[in-house]
Amino acid sequence: MPERIMDLFDAGAEKLKKSQSPLAARMRPEGLSEFVGQDHLIGEGRALRLAIEGDKIPSLIFWGPPGSGKTTLANIIARRLDAHFSALSAVSAGVADLRRVVEEARERLKFERRRTILFIDEIHRFNKSQQDAILPYVEDGTVVLIGATTENPSFEVNSALLSRAQVYVLNPLSEKEISLILKRSLKDPSGLGNYHARLLEEAEKHISSFAQGDARIALNILELAVMTTPPDKDGWRVVGLPQVEDAAQKKSLRYDKSGEQHYDLISALHKTMRGSDPDAAVYWLGRMLEAGEDPLYIARRVIRFATEDVGLADPQGLVVAMAAQQAVHFLGMPEGKLALAEAVIYLAASPKSNSVYTAYSSVQKEIARNPQADVPLHLRNAPTGLMKDLGYGKDYKYAHNYQNHFVKQQNLPEAIKNSRFYFPGKLGYELNIVNRLRAWWGNAKADTTTGEKQDDS
Repeated sequence: MPERIMDLFDAGAEKLKKSQSPLAARMRPEGLSEFVGQDHLIGEGRALRLAIEGDKIPSLIFWGPPGSGKTTLANIIARRLDAHFSALSAVSAGVADLRRVVEEARERLKFERRRTILFIDEIHRFNKSQQDAILPYVEDGTVVLIGATTENPSFEVNSALLSRAQVYVLNPLSEKEISLILKRSLKDPSGLGNYHARLLEEAEKHISSFAQGDARIALNILELAVMTTPPDKDGWRVVGLPQVEDAAQKKSLRYDKSGEQHYDLISALHKTMRGSDPDAAVYWLGRMLEAGEDPLYIARRVIRFATEDVGLADPQGLVVAMAAQQAVHFLGMPEGKLALAEAVIYLAASPKSNSVYTAYSSVQKEIARNPQADVPLHLRNAPTGLMKDLGYGKDYKYAHNYQNHFVKQQNLPEAIKNSRFYFPGKLGYELNIVNRLRAWWGNAKADTTTGEKQDDS
């Protein structure tokens, strides 16, 4: 039977299968106009959209979290290009499956002049030999590869394959985008349009927050909530927060990410870390994360705390905070939660110093008072003879030429030459700094008596 006819049979079977499929499958967009999210890739005028519309698709790797649209976008591309779509899962497929698909693609190209999109889900699960097996057929154009991965392809896809594919990063869907998908599903007859369901606002917000950017999770919860909500006397299935919580098996935490709760909880986290209470600090962290707060927002605040309240009392605190931010960015949720918890506990249990914060605050005030104080001549750069004749760089003392690589010289503008900005703290690593400064400068720069105290807010 000719393959075009087979494709028609396959299409009919696929349509029947879709009608009996979960909501997430039934609502899978079939064109770019229906696709929600990833505007940075397929928005008007973007390179990937232009490539799709211009029928100029290279091999691609889609890197993004679950439910962000990787498989859907691959299907849309195949449909737009009128290409045969062959899908494999790297979890279950082997080299024999690859060879079969490639042989079919070769025949299809030879006799029908029709391309094949080889879609490999979770391509990072293929080992090196399996990835190498794909390479010749991507290179000679037998197949157009579209790989999907939730892992960084730089580490999980071999360099030879990467060099022949364009990597595109998909972002988690925003809560606004998830809400749009939910609304469409409730209206679309292919979705839940025939069930006369209405989703209350608080229930919609809970699904959008709980899904953490994964459209599949959101649609699964919505479908279960609608199907288990009986119609009222007017025939409407009114889905509220209790029904959604029951479907998601998770209670909604009272939290407004743009309102008072947002600021109250981040304040509680900051102040309990400052108060050296790791139990309270990790509790307030959990309150925010479990309510759906953006983990990268929390990471930024934790980094700020490391510099503002721990500072040089434990310089390792900033390293730990930055590592937590990188872990959240690399792993996503829920794995990144533990990295944030580690950083919060570490910082809460660290010695505290706000000397860096007060030093920079003092510098800001001084600059506001005297923004154009002259750089001392001996510290100026002297790239020309004229500048040297004017005294630029004259009498500068090169520290490495002196004992212990230190020599006293005046380094501030003349107008503020006796000013102090940095007053070391008396805890942790800063005691080492105090000792070094005292050895170099005497008490002139080693005095720990701060010139400015912060309020208790």
